[in-house]
Amino acid sequence: MYKGIYTLIGQELSMFSRKLEAQLRYQGIAYQWQYKTAASSQEIDTRAGTRFVPLLNTPDGWLISDTISIGPFLNERFYYQPVIPETPNQRSACFVLEDFFNHWLPRHALHSRWCYPDNVTVAGTNFGMNLLLDKSINSSTTDAEKQQISGVGKMLYDSFGAAACVVQGAGVDQKDAMKKDFGVLMDLLANHLAQYTFLLGGRACLADFALAGALKGHFLLDPEPRSWLSSHLPLFENYLANLWQEAAKDAIWLSGDEIPLTLEPLMDYMQRTYQKFATFSIAAAKANEKFFDLDVGYGVFTARSMKRLEKARLHVQDELRRCHGNSLPINKQGVLDFYLAD
Repeated sequence: MYKGIYTLIGQELSMFSRKLEAQLRYQGIAYQWQYKTAASSQEIDTRAGTRFVPLLNTPDGWLISDTISIGPFLNERFYYQPVIPETPNQRSACFVLEDFFNHWLPRHALHSRWCYPDNVTVAGTNFGMNLLLDKSINSSTTDAEKQQISGVGKMLYDSFGAAACVVQGAGVDQKDAMKKDFGVLMDLLANHLAQYTFLLGGRACLADFALAGALKGHFLLDPEPRSWLSSHLPLFENYLANLWQEAAKDAIWLSGDEIPLTLEPLMDYMQRTYQKFATFSIAAAKANEKFFDLDVGYGVFTARSMKRLEKARLHVQDELRRCHGNSLPINKQGVLDFYLAD
């Protein structure tokens, strides 16, 4: 392994860019940002073979995409600061929760960003800082620069945001349902984080980075979802602050391969929302159907099928089979059945 500085290529408003940044920081890995700008986009896409961010440029010259693969890669390279438990019960929980946050939180992130005009304006300004000015969102701007980025929000809404919400079944027509579901999910997370520093105890894992990415890149940054957090706001800010620094030397997961009991309601929620959503999406994709209808408790919505969800399911399935997941205590609610099915 070549020693040196890793380069995180992405954007500060990307939950997956922030997810990777959280892992880099927590493992104490030296890194630098390279914003994917309008000027550099084509060159980066050509080299990477994908238009998605983040990308990780390693000191040995590798350019890697997809945080699902980057996370375990960095865990192995920086083994002395592990972020994947070795014990089977907790390891299984780590990958299942990561998949859940990766693919359910984007519905809330996209909806809250693009379905509220005032939020579109703020998000557009922040995107413009990275995209057009090649600056951090925390940097100062001149009057000329403010004028340059003033229309970015509308441009992104028209070219991406509105359509992305439709793909997720999270458009303007779903405001009531999305707010209710967001509230239920945040209540469950807050109940857990009021008792534990991280998801599996006193040490963060891959799933924490996925949650942190959504908080840092969306829910604590954009004014609309930030207002929805209400009394939970200080708790989530504290959670993120604990994660946004290198792990303490004595940080450990729960002893005895235990899973916190406070995660059981979250996993029940996961089964009736995300796993149901993914099951319908995967079935529709296999049948070459572009859209499917679903009700997860707030009324019927329509979403676009996504082939990626099956790839993600099989990735988790591989990990669970290594851990003999069907016989683990974590599966007492059947939360692993979705992944272990052939």
